[in-house]
Amino acid sequence: MIRVGLTGSIGMGKSTSGKLFAEAGIAVNDADAVVHDLYTGEAVPLVEAAFPGTTENGAVNRQELGRRLAADPSGFKRLEAIVHPLVRERERKFLQEQQAAGADIVVLDIPLLFETGADKRVDKIVVVSCDPQIQRERVLARPGMTEEKFNVILSRQTPDAEKRARADYVIDTSHSIDTTREQVRTIIADLRRQPAGDQPTGGEP
Repeated sequence: MIRVGLTGSIGMGKSTSGKLFAEAGIAVNDADAVVHDLYTGEAVPLVEAAFPGTTENGAVNRQELGRRLAADPSGFKRLEAIVHPLVRERERKFLQEQQAAGADIVVLDIPLLFETGADKRVDKIVVVSCDPQIQRERVLARPGMTEEKFNVILSRQTPDAEKRARADYVIDTSHSIDTTREQVRTIIADLRRQPAGDQPTGGEP
């Protein structure tokens, strides 16, 4: 089973690309979706203990937590120490389930793939990218997004050029959704063309 790490900086189109892999029949473990789920479940008491007043009605208030982190970026390390082990456990279960189901390819959609060392747990890396101006327009069009927030997020992410240099495949989302879909299908076909003996096996879940 080939483990594909899917990543890309904010606004590059990673989530859309992940959906296109799923559309093509490839199982995708979306780390962002896992975090959203954890923020209404097991992570809530842990986040409240570390960041008092950032939860309400049994869920993490993401806007308040984001405000706290923007004011004090040192809090990111504390938050990651809480969230990353929980996300990793969900990932492990996903891989076990897909291995048992006989999947030949799975996608691990991980925004901070390089930043957290998750690139060492995958066999192939797909980086989603686009023109920087398109990226900026997409991000600043999001509700509640500001230049300041955008810059804080970018400061925590590996530069796009470095990501592309470390990728096995690059998906350019600067154009139409159909063009992006075709790139995804081409990558899947290329992975499946690899002789069985040449396919990487990856590390332990």
